[in-house]
Order: sequence, then C-alpha cells, then structure tokens
Amino acid sequence: MNYQHLRQLISEGRAIHLCGIGGVSMRALARMLQHMGASVQGSDRDHSPAVTQLRRQGIPVHIGHAAGCLGAAALVIRTAAVPDTNPEIEEARRRKLPVLERAQAWGLLMQGYRHAVCVAGTHGKTSTTSMLAEALLCAHKDPTVMVGGDLPIIGGSLRIGGQDLIVAEACEYKNSFLSFLPTVAVLLNVGMDHLDFFKDEKDIVSSFHKFACLPPKEGGLVVANGEDPLVEQALAGCDRRTIRFGLGPRQDVRPERIQCENGYYSFDIYCFGQLYCRASLKTPGEHNMKNALAAAAVCWDLGVPGNIFEAGLGGYTGVGRRFERKGTFQGAVVYDDYAHHPDEITATLKTAKSMGYNRVICVFQPHTYSRTVSLFNEFARALSNADIAVLAEIFAARETNVQHISSKSLADKIPGAVFVPGFEEAAQFLRDHARPGDLIFTMGAGDIFQLYDLLAADK
Repeated sequence: MNYQHLRQLISEGRAIHLCGIGGVSMRALARMLQHMGASVQGSDRDHSPAVTQLRRQGIPVHIGHAAGCLGAAALVIRTAAVPDTNPEIEEARRRKLPVLERAQAWGLLMQGYRHAVCVAGTHGKTSTTSMLAEALLCAHKDPTVMVGGDLPIIGGSLRIGGQDLIVAEACEYKNSFLSFLPTVAVLLNVGMDHLDFFKDEKDIVSSFHKFACLPPKEGGLVVANGEDPLVEQALAGCDRRTIRFGLGPRQDVRPERIQCENGYYSFDIYCFGQLYCRASLKTPGEHNMKNALAAAAVCWDLGVPGNIFEAGLGGYTGVGRRFERKGTFQGAVVYDDYAHHPDEITATLKTAKSMGYNRVICVFQPHTYSRTVSLFNEFARALSNADIAVLAEIFAARETNVQHISSKSLADKIPGAVFVPGFEEAAQFLRDHARPGDLIFTMGAGDIFQLYDLLAADK
C-alpha cells in the first residue's frame, strides 16, 4: 500500500480497522485518520479510559478480538504487539485485505509533510519529543506532534498541525522506526533492550544504523549523542550530515556554566561555538539536560531563535508518567515514572537522590519476562540506587512466562529489597514504612501507576 492508496480509501469512506486501538500511538493514529476524513473503527483486549475517550470521539471500539470485528473494513492496521495468530489478522489475510503495522501507517502519513523529525533512542524519546513540541509551538511552527505520553500543552499524545512539520517518537521495537520517513533522525542513545526481538548488541546497533541512514542525503540531518559509543557505532558508514550533542567540549552542541540545585539544571547552550541560549529546566536530572541539548540541536537547525527555544523549553514541566509528581502520602512525596530499563532506572533514581530527600523508596514493577531475564544483573545494580527497593510481580505485557522468572528472584539479589506479590501488599508496606521526608517512586511500564490510587484512598 502507498500514500495515494491510503488517501483513496479515506476519500471513498472505506472503513479502516485498528487492532489494538487503545495503545498511545494507535489511538493517536486513529484520531489522525479521523481528522483526515476516514471512517475509523477498532478493537482492544481490555476496556480502558482511552477506549472511552475514543468512543466519545465517534470511533466505535469492540472489546476483545474476533474475526467479526472487521465488519466491512478495507484496511487493517495493527500494533506491533498483535501477532499473526490474532483472529482479526487471520480474517484480514483470508479476505486478502491489506494489513499494515502501526509504524508503517505513520510512515505513509509522513509523506504528507515537508519536514519529519523522528526521535529515537533506548530512553528519553518522550521527554525529548515533548521538549521539541514546546519549543516549536513557541516558535509558531504549527507542528503535528505524536508523543508517547500525555503532554499538557497539546492535551494528550497527538497534536494535528499544518503540513510543513511533524515531530514523532520513533521506537526501535521490531524495527518499527525503519518504516518512518525522517528528514531529521535523532539518536539519543543506544542500549540493550527488546531482546525478545533483537538477537544481540550487534543486531540493535545495525537497526539504529539503518534508522540513521533514513534521512535523505541532500538536506537530511542526523542529530546524535556524541558521547554514546553505541551511537557512534551506529553512525559508522552513514554519510548524512550530522550534529553531535553532549556534555564535553568537543561536541557541536554542548552546555557551559552548568548549575544544579536540588537536581534541577541551568546551563548555557552553545551551538558550534556560539551562544544559543540559557536553559533552565523544570524537570530534574542530568539526563534531561542531555535531552534538552538534542532538542536544541534540532531547533537550531530549523532556524528557531535561541530566545524562543529558551522560552519554549522553560514552559516544559514534564509529561505524564515521566518523573510525574502525584501527591503526598503520610508526609512523603509520591512520584510516578515510566522507567523500565536499567539505564532509565539508574538515571531516575540518581536524580531522586540529588533532590535532598531523606530516603528514596522505589516500588518497581518489571516489564516483560524476557527483559527481566536478559538484563537481570543490570536491574539489580540499577535498583540498588534506591534506599529501599520494593519489587512487585512482573507485568507480562505480550509474553508468557516460559522462563519461570519472578520478581522475587530479583528482590533476593538486591540488599534490603522486599518482594510483594500484589499492589495491596505494596500499599501496606508503604503504610507501614513511609514517613515525612521520603520520596516514593512507583516505577515501571505496566500498571504500577495504579498503586497511588490505593494510597490516595487512605486519605
């Protein structure tokens, strides 16, 4: 299928079915297609607030997957987690309907834009994409934005703007980002992850290399972390114009006059030796300073004045589930974070330890059995940065537990860690141990964020 075929289906009013429509990128895609005039429908495994919102927007959603859900659909789009054995996919194949992956559909839509900024990396994608959105909106660039979280300034995960510029997260899982069509490819970092799909480190680096080579040779750009050795490996042999960012003096985009107060950074940004702006972040952590440098490199190349970038970045206060303050409990401050990879956990917990709290208590829910097994020792080291680590059972997501792994095994590896089988036990642990001056994190990519609701019910 090509872009013209998709536009034809939309203009003819043919139904487009989204399998797994409740996911953050899928529901953004549903809204985008609806905005273009498509007749959109979908299905999802479970009911959720996202499903309720889609129905309010006039998009019918069936709960559960069955062949009959397709109705008169002329095209099926599925999320990467939906297997070929899904009855809707099997029915689509039987009818010889075109079946697209979510990323393929987004890639087709990118053909309608003059500039496409695609943000990739093992971690930091959502925060960097959000920073870019804030700055480009401040610059009146009218971007279309697709972000993997709820960004307050756009009222969710999607903003539909003009046809000149789209800014989107680009996930490497199952090589999804290779279906995108970036004119600017951002490589924040490359790390070991998604080892249920990638064979090894070499396979991951190869995937990022292919992504880095997607921008056109004429006029395209790669913005890359110049201090990540695996990013440098991914760039080898890629003859695209490249801007490197990092903390060191050799980087094209770098900080000077760095100040840090309780985990929050202020710094000058220099682009190719010239002062671009003074940045003062309202989200904590050195990792967010690096994300801001990546965003600055993109905006500098797009011609956004430094004072405008500074103002836009100053308006960024975070995105849902990224170091998100939820409230207080027994005098402790409670934050929620999506971190589910050891590098992310380390960065988040080290930032938390720099913020002046007496203790950092981390209630972590590992995400997928395969990730827990393949990065077991790395998780143990990362979670040791907490003063107290509480391990909830693993969130299965798309997997079955063929490895027979439990969070208890991980807890046994971490000095002083505690295993809790469920959220009620986790809440009881916090009732027994939380005190004023503590910082409590609920952390993970599953449903651990629901724990705060249990704690709030005690108030």
